[in-house]
Amino acid sequence: MLLMIAVLFVFFLVVGMPVAFALALASIPVFILTGTMPPTVAIQKMVTATQSFPLLAVPFFILAGNLMNATGITEKLVKFSRLLTGWLAGGLAQVSIVLSLMMGGISGSAVADASMEARLLGPSMIAQGYSKASTAAILAFGSIITATIPPSIGLILFGFINEVSIGRLFLGGIIPGVLLTLVLMAATWVIAVRRGHEPDMQRMPTSSELGASFMESIWALAFPVILIVGFRFGFFTATEAGVFLVFYALFIGVFIYGELTVEKFYDAMKQSVSDLGIIMLLIMMAGVLGYAITIERAPQQITEFVTTLSEQPSVILLLVVMVLIVSGMFLEGAANILLVTPIVMPVLTAAGFDPVHMGVLMVFLINIGGVTPPVGVIMFTVCGILDCRTGAFAKAALPYFVVMTGFLLVIAALPAITLFLPSTLM
Repeated sequence: MLLMIAVLFVFFLVVGMPVAFALALASIPVFILTGTMPPTVAIQKMVTATQSFPLLAVPFFILAGNLMNATGITEKLVKFSRLLTGWLAGGLAQVSIVLSLMMGGISGSAVADASMEARLLGPSMIAQGYSKASTAAILAFGSIITATIPPSIGLILFGFINEVSIGRLFLGGIIPGVLLTLVLMAATWVIAVRRGHEPDMQRMPTSSELGASFMESIWALAFPVILIVGFRFGFFTATEAGVFLVFYALFIGVFIYGELTVEKFYDAMKQSVSDLGIIMLLIMMAGVLGYAITIERAPQQITEFVTTLSEQPSVILLLVVMVLIVSGMFLEGAANILLVTPIVMPVLTAAGFDPVHMGVLMVFLINIGGVTPPVGVIMFTVCGILDCRTGAFAKAALPYFVVMTGFLLVIAALPAITLFLPSTLM
């Protein structure tokens, strides 16, 4: 039965069916052929999949991010990022990487960040001599940073579907996200020096310039800080944090910057409903498939199969890494988290791995799959916007693949990097 589900799911994807509907339709035979339950149970599972208090955090964080974008904060962050790193070799490329770190506190989505930066910085990078492929590769890999910085939508979904503390996941993603920023900046500097890319600025900024730009951007930069403080002192849960940040964004837009008009508020609401609709549809349909594979004891069978191959935790983790990267090539991040992680998490917990450590690592892995040919979603997003061939992208991205592989090996081998803040603050 599990093989039938897998074959049907792949078939539906190949013929062009949206992922959400492919998830549900692939599971219907289980309800029909088992004969132990009516097909109406599938409808019930669609509804109950959305009935979760932690899931309430998702719409509020999405709305807060869209409201912040509507205030014009993105342009202020670009200016601050340029002052911080524009004088380094590979200036605009460095700016894009630092901007991804800052945007993590606003968008919480790698695809959203990659799309925004491809439109905002892509043309300027190409005009300064970067090839379309190099530009696309830098922007795609930089967007992975966004996926682990609070309030990451991926971490919220992982915590919801696998019953892991969202607050601890948020804290666990911070240090790896900052370290990845530094690693990608170093790699970009080396590549820029070798290829002769000039800095975007001819001099270092003055302290007064930096200070003024920092004060303009501080309201956005405070986003993740507020989350950390709130979780540390128990001021709010993840859902309450989302509500607070919506009011925070409204306050900034109306009283601080004065740029949040009724029209911009309406646009932010409309975009939030669209974003939420996609995610909730995936959650509903994944609920049906999740129930079907639970009936078929898929997690237990996979755990038993993996342990017959090896009982070494490192080997088990390597197998899971391969599965997540491959699945990330074909599925969008949210669908991957909802579909694949509940299946592999029992294997990892049985091997003794910490769920917070694995959650952060899995979000990284899934997004790496998103920048990997043949059909990585992030890759196609930036290549589509910049009119870049995927073959050229793959060649330009190779140095970043190597760097990212080394980075992930360190994160996987040293759980203390991920668990330091959750263990210290919660």
